[in-house]
This record gives sequence, C-alpha cells and structure tokens, in this order.
Amino acid sequence: MKYIRHFLTVLLLVMTVSPSWGQTRENLENRLLDAVQSYDNRQYSRAEILLRSILAKDEKNDAAWYYLGLTEAYLGRQESAIADLEKAVTLDPDNYWYRDRLAILYRSAGQTEKVIRTYEEMLEKHPKKTEVYFDLLYLYIGTQQYDKALTALDSIEGDLGPGEKIVTTRYEIYRRKGESEKAIAALEDFNSRYASAEVSTAIGDHYLGEYRDSVALEAYLEALSLDSTYAPALLGKSEVYRIRRDYPAYFSTLQEFISGEDIPGDAKGRYLQDLGRFVEPSVIRAHRAEFDSLYELGLEKHPKDSTMLSSAGVYYASTGRTDRGKQLLRRSADLYPDSKPQNVNYLQLLYIGQEWEALRGRADTLMQRFPDEDIYYELSNTARYNLKDYEGIIRNGEERIRRHPADTSVTIPAYTMIGDMYHSIGEEKKSFKAYEKVLKLNPDYVPVLNNYAYYLSMAGKRLGKAYAMSKKTITAEPDNPTYLDTFGWILHLQGKDLEAKAMFKHAMLYGGKDSAVILDHYAEVLYALKEYDLAKVYWNLAISKNDGELKNLERKVKKKLGDVGK
Repeated sequence: MKYIRHFLTVLLLVMTVSPSWGQTRENLENRLLDAVQSYDNRQYSRAEILLRSILAKDEKNDAAWYYLGLTEAYLGRQESAIADLEKAVTLDPDNYWYRDRLAILYRSAGQTEKVIRTYEEMLEKHPKKTEVYFDLLYLYIGTQQYDKALTALDSIEGDLGPGEKIVTTRYEIYRRKGESEKAIAALEDFNSRYASAEVSTAIGDHYLGEYRDSVALEAYLEALSLDSTYAPALLGKSEVYRIRRDYPAYFSTLQEFISGEDIPGDAKGRYLQDLGRFVEPSVIRAHRAEFDSLYELGLEKHPKDSTMLSSAGVYYASTGRTDRGKQLLRRSADLYPDSKPQNVNYLQLLYIGQEWEALRGRADTLMQRFPDEDIYYELSNTARYNLKDYEGIIRNGEERIRRHPADTSVTIPAYTMIGDMYHSIGEEKKSFKAYEKVLKLNPDYVPVLNNYAYYLSMAGKRLGKAYAMSKKTITAEPDNPTYLDTFGWILHLQGKDLEAKAMFKHAMLYGGKDSAVILDHYAEVLYALKEYDLAKVYWNLAISKNDGELKNLERKVKKKLGDVGK
C-alpha cells in the first residue's frame, strides 16, 4: 500500500468534503485526518467509527468511502469493502488509486472479469500507466483472451522498447493460440536483430519440442557462444545428447552445468533431484559411475547446500548405497536443524531401514522442539510401536491432549491411540475409558466404534453394546472388510450364524481374503453351520496368510477337523 505512506498528500488531492450539515470544513478535515491516522496505525475499529460518523452527515464524501472500504477489507468484510470502494469510484471516477485498490479486491474475490474491466477503465483515463498493461496482459492470458493480450503487449513494447521478456511472452501467446509459425518467427526475428542467450535457448527448446534435435543443438550452441555458463542452454544441449544416446557428450555437458560458478547450488541440486527421479533405472544402472561423479561433483562444489545434500542422499539410498545416503541426509539435517524437509528425509530413511531405536530418538528430539508438527509425533509413535514401547505412545498422546485440550482434531485421534495401546498392554478398563472419551466427543467415530466393539466381543462382554456400536460402522462403511468382520463375529457370538455368514461373504468380496483373522472367523462360522468342507478351505487359506498373528492356528484347525472326523 504505497500510497498509504503518503496518505496526507493523497488525502488533500482526493478529499471533497461538503459540510452541508453546518459543520465547518476544518472540523470535517480534522475528523477524516484522524480516521486515516487510526487506519494507518491499524486501529481499524476506531477508524470505522470515525468514517461512518462522517458518512452519516455526508454520503458523497468519496475519501471516507475509500478508507472505509480499506478498513473493512482489513476486518475481513470483503463484500462490504468492495461495495464501499465502488461508491468511492462512482463519486470520483478519475481517481487512479480508488480503481487500483478496487481491482485488487475484485482479484482477491475471484471476480476476474471485473478486474479486467476496472483495469481497462483505468487505462482509458491513464494511458501511460505501463504497470496496468502488465497486469492486464497476464489476466488476458489467464482468461485465454489472446488477441487482447497481444494488443497489451504491443503497448508495453511501444513504451519500453523490444526486450527478451516481451518477445518470449509473445512467443508463448502465439503458441497457446496454436500459431506455431508466428511463435517461432517472433523469436527468430528478435534474435536476428538482438543477440540473446535467453532467446536462442527458447528457439532451441521450441525445435527440441518438434524433435528437430540438430536445429535445436545449433540454437543452444549459439546461446552458449554468447554466455558459456547459461544454465538453460547447457541443460538443453545435454538433453539433445541424451535423446541421441551420446552419453559421453551428455555427461560432459552436465559436468559443465554442475561446475558453473554462477549457478546456485540449490538449482543444481533440484536438477539432480529430478534426474534421479525421471531417468530410466536401466540408464542409471548402465552409467552408475558417471551419475555418481555428477552427484559427487555437486557435493564438492556445494558441500553445505541442503538441496544438494538431500538429492545426493536420496540418490545413493535409492541405488542401494544406504549408508552413504544416510550419511548425507543426516549431514543435511544436522546443518539445518530447523528444516522440516531435511529432517523428514533423514527420518524416512531410518523408517525404511527399520532403524527403530534411531528413529525414536531423533523423532522424540524433534517432537520436543517442534511439538505441533504432526509428522514427528507420528514417526515417534511408529518407532515406539515397532519397539513395543506402548507406554511411550500413551505418553505421547497424553502430551498432545495436554497441549490441545479443546482441539478435537487432536484429542480424538490421541484418545483413540491411547485406548488401543492400553488394550495392547492388557489394561482393558483404561482402554475402554479412553474409547468412551472419544465417543463422548464424537458418538459416530467409526474407528473407535469398531475397536471398542471388537474388544468387547473378544472378551465376551456386553455383546448388546458391541452389536449397537458395530452396526453403526457397517452402516457408515458397508464395504469395509474389517468392520464387516467385527459385526459378523458379534453375530456369531450371539448365535446368529446365518446372518454372520452373509457378513463374511460380503467381506470376502472387499479384501477379506487377505486377512488371516477374517478367514479364521469365517471358517468358525461355517464350522458352526456344519459346512465342514468349506470351513476347511477357509482355514487352509487362513493358515497360508497367517504371519504369526494367530497363535496355534494350525493346532486348533487340526483338532476341530479331527473332531468332525470322530
């Protein structure tokens, strides 16, 4: 708000006060000056009171409407702010600043057509305002009004003269219009009169997109003859060599790019990051030494650049050199301890390597420094779960609740996790108490409804309550195999095996066959219905899927099927 800094000057230019109600001009001016001073000091409520008192006496005070609009915008009343500024513009249609601020409010409200119309009206009255042409230009492009965009660009060029940004923008407009010949002609015409590495590179990119690699290479070489370290031209040149599978020239060119003294380290790091992601794995395997040399050169040139360190770390980890990758990612995290991306990269590598002790220690340290970052809390809990440190997960959850007691987006998942962990350590009463707290906050929270119902059923307790809770879950998510399993098992315990069978058949269609527990429960229901052969089929499937979760499963099945034989 550049004009607010000089509001007194602006005010004297725009103020038209008509104290028809008998108050002197001096009193009105003083009140308006006081209102503007309050606005400038961010005392918006006071400014609003003063401005409305002025407008109550003089509805034609355009300056008061203008500052009221600005005040309401800061108070978050977008519609009222727009209406106020529209009144100011109506009262003083020649005022540039009124329209400029109104256009900004239209833009923030997403009213693009009104922004365009306002700028067009501004140019009719202030044709020398080049900055308005720039705003209009990008609005025209964004709304695909390409002919108007070209007209605006002509006006800018007429005022500023030819330039690289102007011609590359012209190229982009023609390209979007589908007029490829005009697009490339604009670049080549400019380049014939003004030697430019940027425009020569744009020409190379155009021809490379048309698979005319020889013409593209010629353009890139021309750009590099003007600026031997121009990064886009070097990368374009390397891409030509990659397409030709001329790998010696390809890597040689990339070495030039990585060695460039004027190219920022993070730009090189981002390029190497993309290189590791998008180059075919077979090419990386075939030229591992050359790729290694690129990353090592980058590290040599920029040993403390976070992007370079993380891209190299991810590269080495993804190509099987985990120790080297971990070393680099840890170095980056240590150099930039406040950087979430650097810390998360290192933590994720610890997670992939299942280094649970290291993950817990690092995540806990970060969680203490950044207690509101969910990712550190989640990774700490993941490590603790794999270490069977269930008490630690409970402490984490209690700390989250202590910090955010009124935020249900925090407390509900935290109480849920606490309930699950108490159940894991055999503290059933505490587990159910945590679940009750969740359901008090949200009676329809299906993860807790399911777990609570399932644990009640496994304990053979309060099956009526378990049935009611489980019924809610399958109503909310009728195709969830876990919820269908819980409900089906409760029905089985209630002696409703035919109804239970229908639940398990449905669960089989939606992933139930991948769970040893669900398969075992289904087999139990079939066994109860005396469908022994089918029960045997599903028990055999359960045995093949069992990863140790169901202890003594084979012994149980053998005994049950043996009893049938007797």
